Amino acid sequence: MTKSIHYVKMSDGYEIYTVVYKPQTPPIGHVHLLHGMAEHIGRYEEFALHLVTQGYIVTGHDHRGHGNSGQKQSQIGFFADKDGFERVTEDVREVLQDVRKDIICDKPILFAHSMGSFIGRRYIQVYGQSVSKIVLSGTGGPVGVSGSLGKWMAKGFGHLKGKQTENQLLNKLTFGKYNAAFKDAKSEFDWLSSDPKEVKKYIDDPFCGFVASNQFFVDLISGLQMIHHTKEIAHIPKDLPILLISGSMDPVSQNGKQIWVVAEQYKKAGLSDVTVVLIEGKRHEILKEIGKEETYEVITKWMEKK
Repeated sequence: MTKSIHYVKMSDGYEIYTVVYKPQTPPIGHVHLLHGMAEHIGRYEEFALHLVTQGYIVTGHDHRGHGNSGQKQSQIGFFADKDGFERVTEDVREVLQDVRKDIICDKPILFAHSMGSFIGRRYIQVYGQSVSKIVLSGTGGPVGVSGSLGKWMAKGFGHLKGKQTENQLLNKLTFGKYNAAFKDAKSEFDWLSSDPKEVKKYIDDPFCGFVASNQFFVDLISGLQMIHHTKEIAHIPKDLPILLISGSMDPVSQNGKQIWVVAEQYKKAGLSDVTVVLIEGKRHEILKEIGKEETYEVITKWMEKK
């Protein structure tokens, strides 16, 4: 296996940190990873190495405002002045164009977690014909009235205090409720995993757990509203294989309930190949849970299906 890293310059000049893992033998396929909010692609290396042992070439990138991409630009927790969600979706297309210049195999499989799953869901609405399959991990359902209120608050704070200013209130309102479900929580991030070692790694990681900006919340909520529009869902290729996977104790998906809501939306839109898997007793980060190797196998077996 070989690992390489480089920066890909986007059409707006932003440089995106990108990683490529190549197996020693010709790859059986290509998997591209989309990480979640307030984390980075480096946290997916163990899963990437597992996929490499199965014969895949694996690529991934730090979204703008995250990890090495955000650090290079000195903009952590911020996408863009406007239309940031559409911009990070476009970043996926431009990164894939770059990494696939030297890849000779079928269209990529996307593995998209949490915020990455929202970006992935938008991606298949716009560029669905360019991927072969997608795994949506730890995704959520419609944001409703509370989302609209949060977006209004974020816009107001952005106007008063600046678009790039951290929004501590919305951060607390969003993530505080996730942790509330776990009465024995030892930290504010116990909702991520039941494995205390993995939670500590997240807490100790300087690229994780940051508070996002006012404009970031505007962009994220706008994206969440968009991906649930019936007319946008209708653009997804009807035969695209989709795996919706979540922990049964994941607060982001309301303990798995919302992935069934998403599955029903897709069914109503005429999508014919949607699979739902709940991992019993696991929380939000199913790749960081106790017994994660079994989850790896569930995902790779699904990927191998013709």
